[in-house]
Amino acid sequence: MIVVTRLNGSRFAVNPDLIERVQENPDTTLVMVGGATYVVQESLTQVIDLVANYRALILATARGLPATEGQHLSLVPRPDGEPEPSSATPLRPGQR
Repeated sequence: MIVVTRLNGSRFAVNPDLIERVQENPDTTLVMVGGATYVVQESLTQVIDLVANYRALILATARGLPATEGQHLSLVPRPDGEPEPSSATPLRPGQR
């Protein structure tokens, strides 16, 4: 969740995965997937930074979790550039 501020100063948290778009004209408006709209004090750039930081936190947290059994998937390269160690056999196209 990201925390944003209404024009009256009250703060609330919103799920960034449900934001369809962010508009700035001149007030910043979050348009949600379900059609709800929220006018917030934060600028368009600030909202984008909040979402990016939230997603970075999710990935960093996931990297710190212990390995589990089963197929290991990784979409983010390791910082050292080395491939992730994997004991799983890669799937061929069309194989489940």
